This record gives sequence, structure tokens and C-alpha cells, in this order.
Amino acid sequence: MKVENTTNDYDELGENHVGTSSDTPMKSDAFKLTDKEKIDRIQNDVRNIMETLGLDLTDDSLSGTPKRVAKMFVNEIFGGLNPDKKPNASTFDNKYKYGEMLVEKNITLYSTCEHHLLPIVGKAHIAYISNGNVVGLSKMNRIVDYFAKRPQVQERLTIQVVKELQKVLNTEDVACVIDAKHLCVNSRGIRDIESSTVTSEFGGQFKNKETKREFLDYISLETKF
Repeated sequence: MKVENTTNDYDELGENHVGTSSDTPMKSDAFKLTDKEKIDRIQNDVRNIMETLGLDLTDDSLSGTPKRVAKMFVNEIFGGLNPDKKPNASTFDNKYKYGEMLVEKNITLYSTCEHHLLPIVGKAHIAYISNGNVVGLSKMNRIVDYFAKRPQVQERLTIQVVKELQKVLNTEDVACVIDAKHLCVNSRGIRDIESSTVTSEFGGQFKNKETKREFLDYISLETKF
């Protein structure tokens, strides 16, 4: 007999920040509506929420909020749900025969917790070992930004960044570490403002103890400028 999940089950899932898949859960018709149609719908929903809370949307300070929030959701903080916005990460031949790991650290990350729709703010650190191809440095930042701009759990985000770079670079030798603060922990619930969350995903050679240690040593180096 199938056991139905209760409201308490869903609450517990969210409070413990547990994701259900390494892929972002998407409806089959997710892209049926245009961005403008989505903004119009979300605008009405935000207006209903605000009015339900008792806010007076005829006030000059609040009257434009539903439209601003809707545009922000579709065009900015959840823009990574749109595959058309996926960065074109072109690769180049490793003509200079650089054979060591390349590390891009301290990539600023802004995302949104999918359980409470509150911000996740932190840093991502990425490394790869070339298998004959290299990618532009800024493309790694853009890949992080693309997958961060959607409702997320940090574990999924870390995995998605690694999988995308593995596909782009045609190598398993990719690693990512993310250190971030979750405002759903820092500003509500337990309200622990000091804690942060660290996640990691290691592929290929980075699963080796020595290679992993080298990467972690690099990202712990102080950047002096």
C-alpha cells in the first residue's frame, strides 16, 4: 500500500534542507509560457500575497512591488531555469601543454534556497585538469552563476557545476567546493548567523587523496590583492 507524505513530512524535508534529485525538478511544460506571460502571472500572485498579508498596494511605495518582484524572479534570480540563458562555454586546444590543475577560486555565488526562497550567499572554488581542452576563465564563473540562479539546494548546485564542466571539457577531472551562508538558517528558524555550509564534488583524479589535498591547499591560500 502506498504511503502518502504528510505536511509534516514536507516541513521536515525543507527544514533539513534535503533535495530530492541532482537535476532541478522541472515540469514538462516549463517553457510553454513566454517570459512576459510568466511575469504577468507572478505579478498577480505577488499582489495576492501582499494583500493577504494586509498591505495597502495603493501606497506609492508598494504599488510597483508586484511587477518588480515578478521581473526579478523571471529575469534575474531564477533566470537559470531558462536553458536559453545557459552560457556558451567554448573550449580551446591546450596548445601550451599546461598539464597541472587549474583552479578558479572565490567565485561569488548568489542563489536561492528552494525550501523557503531565501538567499544563499557564498563562494565557489573550481578546478580541472586538462584532457586536451581548456575553457575561458570567466566561463567557469558564468556556469556557477547560471546554475545558482534557480531555486537550489547547495548539494545539487555543487554537482550540477561539476557535471557541466565535465561535459564541456570532456574530462572527469573536475572538482568544486562551495562555502555558503543560507539565510533560511541565518535569519529564521535557528537564526544562527555564524554558521556556513560547505559542500564538495570530486571527479576523476580529484578522488585521489593527493590530488584532492593539492586542490584544497590551493583554495586555502590567501589572495593578497
